[in-house]
Amino acid sequence: MRETPRAGHPQHRPHRADAHTAGASRSGTPHRSDGRPPHTPRGARQPDPLGRPGTTPPVPGRPALFSALVALAVVTWQVLVHGPLTRLDERVSRSLVDTVPRWLSELASDLGNLTVALPVLAAAMAYAFFRGRRAAALYAGLAMAAVPLLVVPLKEWTARPGPLEPWAHGYYPSGHTATAMVAYFGAAYLVSRRLVPVAAVLTAVTGTGLVLRGFHWPLDVLASLCLSFLVLAVSSSCTRRSSG
Repeated sequence: MRETPRAGHPQHRPHRADAHTAGASRSGTPHRSDGRPPHTPRGARQPDPLGRPGTTPPVPGRPALFSALVALAVVTWQVLVHGPLTRLDERVSRSLVDTVPRWLSELASDLGNLTVALPVLAAAMAYAFFRGRRAAALYAGLAMAAVPLLVVPLKEWTARPGPLEPWAHGYYPSGHTATAMVAYFGAAYLVSRRLVPVAAVLTAVTGTGLVLRGFHWPLDVLASLCLSFLVLAVSSSCTRRSSG
C-alpha cells in the first residue's frame, strides 16, 4: 500500500527558484535556472572598466612583438655583415633618392626633428596629466627618453655609412623615424585612439622623406619602426598594468 504524507507535515521539495537563487549566489551574476545564458543584454555583457576610449593604449600580441624583434635582429645582422639584404637596400635607395623635389622630402623628414615631435608629445602629456592620467603621461615620457638610449648604441655598433655621405658613420637605425613614431603614437594614445591613424601617417611621411632625401637607407627606417614598436609596446603594457 502506497504511503502518503500525513496532513500537517508537508514534505519540502526543492523548487526551481531555490536552485536559481543558489546558482546566482555562487556565481555572483544572475542566470537562467536551465543553465542557458540570459536573453537580456545586461546579463550577457561583462563589465570592462578599461575599455573606455582613450583610457589605456592597446597592447600588441606576442606574435606581433616576436615578429618585430626577429625583423630587427635580422636587419641588424645583415647590416653588420653587409649581406645581400643590405646590398639590395642600397640599390633600392639609390633609385629613390631625389625622385621628388628636395624641399618636399626635407619638409617630410623634418617631422622627425625633436623641435617638432617633442612639443607634440609634451602637449599630450600635459593634457593627460590634467585629466588624471599621470601614469600614462609618465610612461609616454619614459618611452621618449628610451629612444636615444637604444638608438645611439646601435648607431655606434653598426657604424653604417650614409647614402650621400659614405665617409660619415652612424646612420643605422634612423633616430628621426624612432622619434616621430614614439612621439606621435604616444601623443595619440594619451589624447584619443582616433588619432592613431594620424600618427601612422606622420610616421610614414617622416620615414619616406628620409629615404627620398637620401638621409637614410630604407633598412634604417625599417629597423627604427621595429624598435619603436617594441618601445611603445612596453610603455603600453606598463600603462595598462598601472591602470589595472
